[in-house]
Amino acid sequence: MKFLISQLSYFWQDRHSRTNVYALLRYLALLAAMITLYSILFHFIMAYEGREESWVTGFYWTLTVMSTLGFGDITFKSDLGRIFSSIVLLSGIIFMLVILPFTFINLFYAPWLRAQEAARAPRSLPDTVKGHVILTQYDAVTMALIERLKQFHHRYVVLTPELEDALRLHDLGVKVVRGDLDNPETYRRVHVEQAALVVTTANDRLNTNVAFTVREVSENVPIIATANAAASVDILELAGCNHVLQLGEMMGQALVRRVTGGDARAHVIGRLKGLVIAEATARNSPLVGQTLAESRLRDRVGVTVLGVWERGQFQLARPTTRIEPGTVLVLAGSEQQIEHYNALLCTEPPSREPVVIIGGGRVGRAAGRALAERGMDYRIVELLPERVRDPAKYVLGDAANLEVLIAAGIRKTPAVLVTTHDDDTNIYLTIYCRRLRPDVQIISRARLERNVATLHRAGADFVLSYASMGASTIMNLLNRDSILMVTEGLDVFEVETPESLVGKTIAEANIRQLTDCTVVALEQDGVMTVNPDPHTPLPAHAKMVLIGTVASENCFLKRFTKPHE
Repeated sequence: MKFLISQLSYFWQDRHSRTNVYALLRYLALLAAMITLYSILFHFIMAYEGREESWVTGFYWTLTVMSTLGFGDITFKSDLGRIFSSIVLLSGIIFMLVILPFTFINLFYAPWLRAQEAARAPRSLPDTVKGHVILTQYDAVTMALIERLKQFHHRYVVLTPELEDALRLHDLGVKVVRGDLDNPETYRRVHVEQAALVVTTANDRLNTNVAFTVREVSENVPIIATANAAASVDILELAGCNHVLQLGEMMGQALVRRVTGGDARAHVIGRLKGLVIAEATARNSPLVGQTLAESRLRDRVGVTVLGVWERGQFQLARPTTRIEPGTVLVLAGSEQQIEHYNALLCTEPPSREPVVIIGGGRVGRAAGRALAERGMDYRIVELLPERVRDPAKYVLGDAANLEVLIAAGIRKTPAVLVTTHDDDTNIYLTIYCRRLRPDVQIISRARLERNVATLHRAGADFVLSYASMGASTIMNLLNRDSILMVTEGLDVFEVETPESLVGKTIAEANIRQLTDCTVVALEQDGVMTVNPDPHTPLPAHAKMVLIGTVASENCFLKRFTKPHE
């Protein structure tokens, strides 16, 4: 009933629809007058033939003849009556069988369907909506962001100017409002002044227009925009953006953080206040062949092994987990503890061979700059001559060509970064490089989240996607700056100590056994304790820092926190 009322309201508010209804009513009035006139003439002609019929019979005969039913129970005997019958029949064919359906469909039914569609793609939000996130695009990044917003119960809305796009998104279950992105009234109708965030991930020019338009309506709402070109960052900030994300640059740096360099050194992949997350390959270290219990890393250097990577598969650390040459350890500790780990276990020098980067786009170039900052050599394989910047660092050709890869150093390189924008190409090249070098570290980029698992199966040791990285960064900037994405689907997150855990020790609470989350730090009064003693009671008014997958994080929140916490 509510949906029907909304359709009627929209239908009647549209001036064109009201005009159509008035035209339809005028046509029906004309048709009614014609039927009445024919009924009156029916009586006169019947009287001319010497017969008497009732007024009901007159209307009955007129309707049966005009609708071409023609029961034949009432007929004229004279030529005048037959001519009159022919005129009524022809006018009925024209007015009732041709014009009436056409008029009804075009003036009423079609507008009614449009009203139904428009009701599924509203132009505004209810006045009660606040604290929501406004998205101006529906792309890979915002698709991943919407899933995270749903996970943490944030309201959102996607703006789109096209009705067809709005209906498509509505049918996909996306909250959508239709409106022009460069119209201040659009943002007033979605209550931008009460929103928690505006996110725009279109091209640089449209993002600038959106930010400038939003600032006409609200001076305070935070705006996050993506930028393809470095020159656009200042312009977007001048237009009113609070944060400008260069995802290409960020992706290149994130890929390089995964490069081990052929040694056993622990490389930092993220920091959360005083907590450092690092990854170290076990190859060329004395840990190979030992279990985690036998390695006694926590006792010897103070770090906690959160989990291990084995050919793209992440597993939570268990005492019985055996360390193989291809194992990559995910470590948590302080800066000093990570340095102590490197001093104790990194005995082999790193490889001096260049890292092979496949793809010379924004991500590939950013990866090259990040490697140079680490003091590592690199070669970029690029197909397009116009993308070549430094001939000494580039190898021109198709990466699917073995000779090109050999020229880039595939035989000796410690790592391969696959950075093209096409997921199919990345999968193809990952399989190829894995066959050529079974022992090489392969780090690949994915454009869509759904291809992350496929790239792992293809042989990539690590996979990072635009979608997850962009969505996680935006979530951090929204209100969860205490989240650090370790890798796809694995996060370090911070929560207030739930009331149900206050006074209990980590060991007593069985947090790891019950949720697969690991407590890696506690923060109280601004002081962070990394790798706390599992037998120390959890204090009130403190923050717990945990690591886990999205599923394990949800399990922890569901098991230990109340709905209002």
